[in-house]
Amino acid sequence: MPRLVPRLDEQESAAWLALVSLLELLPSALDSQLQRDSELTHFEFAVLSMLKFAGEPIRMSELAAATSATLPRLSHVVSRLQRRELVEKVASETDRRATDVVLTDAGRRILVRATPGHIALVRRAVIDSLSREQLEQLTAIADSITNALDPDRRFAALVDGGLETRALRARSSTT
Repeated sequence: MPRLVPRLDEQESAAWLALVSLLELLPSALDSQLQRDSELTHFEFAVLSMLKFAGEPIRMSELAAATSATLPRLSHVVSRLQRRELVEKVASETDRRATDVVLTDAGRRILVRATPGHIALVRRAVIDSLSREQLEQLTAIADSITNALDPDRRFAALVDGGLETRALRARSSTT
């Protein structure tokens, strides 16, 4: 006997289609702007940003988790960034089997040049389109969906805690 699949009601369908539209349009707009202004994809920008935020070499597996990428995808992108001399692969000091990635001075410079245009697009497309109340709602909605997709908060822990802790450690060791 076939199993009945529950349907979405009109409000649920409208919300879902609005989210799908956003998920299709926003990444394309981010990629287009970054490609045009900096010859970077949005994912490459995210990788460079994570490396800058970490403040020290980061293991490939940690970087893959922090960018929600598979190791093969990240390895391909890191190799491409390495050919452009924006990152460097280094042997891990703590595990000979592991590879760490570090942001180069050239990578830092391109990231600094790319950031204003990226922020301008984020502001124009998202932030300025919403009231302060809607921004709070967007944060709550995105957090709820993220928690449903990542109940163990592995992604959030890496971004919010792991890399932040690394950056604080790196800053404190230089002072």
